[in-house]
Amino acid sequence: MLTSCPHEPELRELLAHGQWPQAATAELRSHVTACRACNDLALVSESFRQARAATVAAARPGSPGVLWWRAQLRRRNAAVERFTRPILGAQIFALFVAVFAGLGLTVYEANHGFAWLDWFQELAQSTVTNWDQFRDTGTLDPTWGLLVVLPALATLALLTGVAFYMATDKN
Repeated sequence: MLTSCPHEPELRELLAHGQWPQAATAELRSHVTACRACNDLALVSESFRQARAATVAAARPGSPGVLWWRAQLRRRNAAVERFTRPILGAQIFALFVAVFAGLGLTVYEANHGFAWLDWFQELAQSTVTNWDQFRDTGTLDPTWGLLVVLPALATLALLTGVAFYMATDKN
């Protein structure tokens, strides 16, 4: 049968409290070096304690507040990425439409001559005539409507550019 050493309970208590070998008496330390059972118990317990301390130190995750903040940041970034994918597609589509419309207008004007510059002169002259006609009769010539449509289209183009800039801004 295996018999235990009479000093083993005292050694176990010191090992459990983490006080071995500092709080041990000189007699107990000399006994542990001589007794094989106590020496093995001290060696194995000390090895386990050091391994546990190293594992706990390596796995220290940080404060719970920091962990929560990082998790919230990851979740928010994933949501932003999911929502920006369709917006990016719409922006690319709008850019292609604008480029093709500009190219189409350029090709049209190249084929028909740049007569739109003359149109502005005629419009300026007709505005004065239309204003006189409006003052006299209270009605307007149909070309007067272009003075409303052109600024509206220019405003729409400006707002589209601003919206595109705001959507692509990375603040």
